[in-house]
Amino acid sequence: MSEQIKKPPKLLDQVREKIRVKHYSYRTEQAYVQWVKRFILFHNKKHPKDMGEKEITQFLSHWAVNRNISASTQNQALCAIVFLYKHVLNKDLNEFGNIQWAKRPKRLPVVFSKNEMRQILDEMSGIYKVMATLLYGAGLRLTECLQLRVKDIDFDYQQITVRSGKGEKDRVTVLPESVTEPLKKHINKVIDIHDKDIQEGYDSVYMPYALDRKYPNAGKEIGWHFLFPSKNISKDPVSGIMRRHHLHGSVLQRAVKNAIKKAGIMKHGGCHTFRHSFATYLLEDGVNIRTVQELLGHKSVETTMVYTHVMNKKRVGIKSPADNL
Repeated sequence: MSEQIKKPPKLLDQVREKIRVKHYSYRTEQAYVQWVKRFILFHNKKHPKDMGEKEITQFLSHWAVNRNISASTQNQALCAIVFLYKHVLNKDLNEFGNIQWAKRPKRLPVVFSKNEMRQILDEMSGIYKVMATLLYGAGLRLTECLQLRVKDIDFDYQQITVRSGKGEKDRVTVLPESVTEPLKKHINKVIDIHDKDIQEGYDSVYMPYALDRKYPNAGKEIGWHFLFPSKNISKDPVSGIMRRHHLHGSVLQRAVKNAIKKAGIMKHGGCHTFRHSFATYLLEDGVNIRTVQELLGHKSVETTMVYTHVMNKKRVGIKSPADNL
């Protein structure tokens, strides 16, 4: 009997595989796969290897003109298509030299005043208040807060180690003293959850970069467990293993939005506004911009400099001429 010929993986599976080899985040994987799928369906399931610059431009124009997507979303779609051709189809990108990236508008970040921050946090309670305080007091991105492990909190040095932040960079930022005691009590609860999971057979946690193969027992150690675990056991979308993951971002986003509404604040803000506020207040208090850059994990100081444009007018000596009438 002849040996059965193994079929090559489907195109979207090839995209997933290449993304995982490059250690892109799961959210990026989901977004790229969806854009590639939309691109193929838009052209009536025509294979991308039989398409080129003309079809890419038509697809992007449809979403920009007819669907009115933002410049950043349009660029994400193009990034996904470029990834497909470069890393999956191994096609020379010089053929697509006339495709234009969307120009992102320059917008100033929304910043809550210190009084507004106080009002918002006063409307929150429990672990969501602790998480929101970390977003504001440590300048964390939402995903960075959600993905914290127990071992990332250093109470002695009063600092937080952010692992594999944006751009796959590690950094250290400040741990707010106001959450020290609530965090210690919370970690005791996490230990109880861990002990319960062990008794029920769910004793491992997701480990990045296949560390579970290199250190088979590390995923069972409490230090590796998520600082803010989910309430329920769920299936790992990559491995299919049933385990306890971290809280979903929408839970904290909803809690923050409700607190902003209850506080009666009209500014359009959310979890990321806390990070903007963190950076702005540090600069207002005279912290060196390079230090703020390191705390935020910005690759370029130019990214950090945007916060100098939203600093309190009183701190930079500007007074409105209307006040002199």
